[in-house]
Amino acid sequence: MSKTTRKQDALDYHSQGRPGKIQVIPTKPTNSQRDLTLAYSPGVAEPCLKIAANPEDVYKYTAKGNLVAVISNGTAVLGLGDIGPEAGKPVMEGKGILFKIFADIDVFDLELNTKSVDEFVNVVKALEPTFGGVNLEDIKAPECFEIERRLKEEMNIPVMHDDQHGTAIISAAALINACEIQKKKIKDIKIVVNGAGAAAISCTRLYVALGAQKENIVMLDRTGVIRADRPDLDGTKAEFATKRDIFTLTDAVKNADVFIGLSSADILSAEVLKTMAPNPIVFAMANPNPEIAYELAVKTRKDIIMATGRSDYPNQVNNVLGFPYIFRGALDVRARTINEEMKIAAVKAIAALAKESVPEAVNLAYNTTNLKFGKDYIIPKPIDFRLITTVAPAVAKAAIASGVAGTTIKDWDAYAEELKKRLGMDDAIVRALSNKAKSNPKRVVFAEADNYKILKAAQIVKDDGIAIPILLGNKSAINKIIADNDLDLEGVEVVDPLAETELSEKFAQFLYSQRQRRGITLYQARKLMRDRNYFGASMVEFGNADALISGLTRDYGTTVKPALQIIGTEAGVNKVAGMYMMLTKRGPVFFADTTINLAPTAQELVDITLLVNRSVQQFNISPRIALLSYSNYGSNDGEVSQKTREAVRILHNQFPDIIVDGEVQANFALNPELMKDNFSFSKLKDGPANTLVFPNLESGNIAYKLLQELGGAEAVGPILLGMNKPVHVLQLGSSVREIVNMVTIAVVDAQDKAAINISKKK
Repeated sequence: MSKTTRKQDALDYHSQGRPGKIQVIPTKPTNSQRDLTLAYSPGVAEPCLKIAANPEDVYKYTAKGNLVAVISNGTAVLGLGDIGPEAGKPVMEGKGILFKIFADIDVFDLELNTKSVDEFVNVVKALEPTFGGVNLEDIKAPECFEIERRLKEEMNIPVMHDDQHGTAIISAAALINACEIQKKKIKDIKIVVNGAGAAAISCTRLYVALGAQKENIVMLDRTGVIRADRPDLDGTKAEFATKRDIFTLTDAVKNADVFIGLSSADILSAEVLKTMAPNPIVFAMANPNPEIAYELAVKTRKDIIMATGRSDYPNQVNNVLGFPYIFRGALDVRARTINEEMKIAAVKAIAALAKESVPEAVNLAYNTTNLKFGKDYIIPKPIDFRLITTVAPAVAKAAIASGVAGTTIKDWDAYAEELKKRLGMDDAIVRALSNKAKSNPKRVVFAEADNYKILKAAQIVKDDGIAIPILLGNKSAINKIIADNDLDLEGVEVVDPLAETELSEKFAQFLYSQRQRRGITLYQARKLMRDRNYFGASMVEFGNADALISGLTRDYGTTVKPALQIIGTEAGVNKVAGMYMMLTKRGPVFFADTTINLAPTAQELVDITLLVNRSVQQFNISPRIALLSYSNYGSNDGEVSQKTREAVRILHNQFPDIIVDGEVQANFALNPELMKDNFSFSKLKDGPANTLVFPNLESGNIAYKLLQELGGAEAVGPILLGMNKPVHVLQLGSSVREIVNMVTIAVVDAQDKAAINISKKK
């Protein structure tokens, strides 16, 4: 191998992509001695020499361009105050996790043991070669203003104090939209700002930049109204001092249009709220308890628009709507700073996004189907996956337009696609399902609790609040696995079917009554109750649990049979079916039937389609269903194509509202352009199918496993359809992540079935 080739290999090893491009992961292997010589000595010398010759190449050959420092001295941590850098570290680490989850930005948190502005600034400046950006966090006022000002002046990478600007950006977006809904103009509104810390000052400055008039603003601190005649006002407070004859909060709020709370709980009374102008706007952002309780505020003023910092009420002002994407856009064009133009671009992008149709995954997460722009939805939800492709490009464009970008992006559509790839649509749907499960966790019985992966998954769903696990098996064996692996399952119920004689007898009697004319004697029923799948299914049937998870170590039939004998199918369902949710780069695609029905008839294909149509809707996704075959709309005649064609005929005649078509080949089903060019009459011509029904078990099973192995898709399932109560089966050898995903599905299924039962009773 030539010397030139070795040099190029070494450079390729360290290259993180060209300016304006995103390289998510290294593409070179590190599994041989030669690989290591390229990654380190002597190969590492090549990128070092390139950077020495051109320092800007540090962005090309290192991780600097995707690395942000989260830096604090712990002097203003959340609502806890000056608790020190060590105590503030968990917050900084948490901030790093949010950067990674929402924008795929790597973070190193740094806690500085100094309260000196000079020392703080000098330390951060010395670290500039390492990082692509600096996020300042939890630094008390007024020092935070001086620290940020100096670092922005003296460094050539973006610096932002998120406590100031994050809250300002998100609340400003909310204010723009609230004013529009309440039919108020920002240049005319009278604003009361209760609080004069870093966030309050920055919010007020940004409101002014957006058109609010200083003479219409009254700011209060712990002492009261900040008046121009108050002695010893510092510069930041003096900026918003008033000369008006206003001395108290009560005076200030009277006839005000907007109340901005960045102070403490319960300082705004209902009586004072009543004195505000018609159609008031109240942002009570104190955490954990707002300046006025949400319920009290909306009860007191029916015409109010209310926002808080809390996730359990509408209109949460959450900084995660901004900082990950602001830094993403800044890093991707190598911005030298984060300026006013970039912040205002973020404000407008966030405000505009709230007016767009809400994705189904977001509706699902908040257990609704009709989130739309209005009083209870003035800013996007934090889990809205469109934020990265909306805010980051807006910030990047503003950086380029204002002359602070070090590089440009020429193809904005390609950039948006790269941003999507950083997170993936699959993450969005999984996060949405997880959030819905957490809203009302259900009791899930694990039939194979003497397995480490099951116990680890049980710990995760317990800790994350997704489910309330119940463990089936020998208590001693389970406790030994827990102890050996240092798992935390304290307080989790463990049930040993062999020891539960009274309950086991009750379940056996029920099974006997159900199956005595199908070959099961009472003796056999009692014996079967020693099987944890029978016992677990009985727990669900009798209400001792809400859902059953099994199948990690058993074949599919062994797991499903007990559930069918004890729980049975839903009313009107003749056969159950199996479905996989395939998490692909294009988003979720649903496959059915992949596990149950070997060679379904035309009518059985209809039944499977109806089951899968309803199930996909439960994920708040509108099904677009293709019945697959080896032929397209009669191009071939054979048993498979004929039965598929007949199933579609029945569906079109009897269920015209369902978007379904076939028989069709898979490539046509997934490619609307191809479909439109060849079969313009098809119901699938306006968009790709997201739900595929296979003509037999063989084709469905082969397809999902090929996609899983060759296409890199993640399979969530099999999801059992048509059961009267939630029973879900794991793949043999499922990973812990896959088990957690299935538990999440089971909880959501249990929530939906419970809601249906309540509706029926009414």
